[in-house]
Amino acid sequence: MPDRAPQPVERQLPTEEARDLIALVRDIVQREIAPRAAEEEDAGRFPREVFSLLSDSGLLGLPYDSGFGGGDQPYEVYLQVLEELAAARLTVGLGVSVHSLACHALAGYGTKEQRTEHLPAMLGGGLLGAYCLSEPSSGSDAASLRTKAVREGDDWVITGTKAWITHGGVADFYTVLARTGVEGPRGITAFLVPGDAEGLSAATPEKKMGMKGSPTAQLHFDGVRVPDARRVGDEGQGFAIALSALDSGRLGIAACAIGVAQAALDEAVTYATGRQQFGRPVADFQGLRFLLADMATQIEAGRSLYLAAARLRDAGLPFSREAAMAKLFCTDAAMKVTTDAVQVLGGYGYTADFPVERYMREAKVLQIVEGTNQIQRMVIARHVVGPESR
Repeated sequence: MPDRAPQPVERQLPTEEARDLIALVRDIVQREIAPRAAEEEDAGRFPREVFSLLSDSGLLGLPYDSGFGGGDQPYEVYLQVLEELAAARLTVGLGVSVHSLACHALAGYGTKEQRTEHLPAMLGGGLLGAYCLSEPSSGSDAASLRTKAVREGDDWVITGTKAWITHGGVADFYTVLARTGVEGPRGITAFLVPGDAEGLSAATPEKKMGMKGSPTAQLHFDGVRVPDARRVGDEGQGFAIALSALDSGRLGIAACAIGVAQAALDEAVTYATGRQQFGRPVADFQGLRFLLADMATQIEAGRSLYLAAARLRDAGLPFSREAAMAKLFCTDAAMKVTTDAVQVLGGYGYTADFPVERYMREAKVLQIVEGTNQIQRMVIARHVVGPESR
């Protein structure tokens, strides 16, 4: 059996424009991202120039209104772009998803004046965003956040610490959720904070087992002053804004997970069809053939699940349950597929000479970010059987 080179994913895309878009992404991936991904991840290098290129190419604002610099693309197309990027380098795919999440509040809840002033630069002007919800003492229980914003005349003064912030310290703007009123979800408000605001500083990035090229850091707000014109939505509306953003963000994580899984499968197939043992390719042995078949099936099921949820979103229908299901299934599948890819490569899979060990380390974080998979199960169960008894 000859070596079998991986084939590009055959995508069902709604328009010729979308097909051209995927072709553009694949060209950028092959020229600018994939060749340096392993080396730069190992060195912990953040590829800011790649995000600048993506911005210049119109790829940082795909699901948003073209009137404000976006790409007017449906979510089913945007998510497939994320998948392609994540397959090449998760730092890039996840980074685009986080940037889109950071733009969500202003795009969905900002005034026309705010959107006119800020969105063009955020969506296509070279800026990079970050999303600030989690804190050292409030992760899954986000409604208990303690960062405070106190009104002083026409300004708000923000004090507190945010944690686990992707792009922390390198972002140009932060969408920040802070407490402006009573305890609980009704006392939280959203703000758009410039990355160079006085009193804003980033801690040393976390030392992570994967995604070393993507900085994750605490952010300290030491009396950061922002004008009321940078408050997004009504006072007390912040938590609702955050939840609506997370539903969409979970689909981004699902797509990234399938991208990583696809990359792992492609590597496993290439190895299994080229590696000779007992006088024939190891892909001839039923144990490995069945393993590869299961990997491919999980990937295709996950892709179908996230696209079905995206189409609900594009149709203006409720999709919270489906987003949670997609995030849960796709990230669990990515963890299983990448682990199995290491097994296919045997001892070589455990070395840094092949990328599957990196894929396995990267897949783990996807089960945690933007709502752990235990939280996703809670969300799904509430849709299925109703809220828990108190």
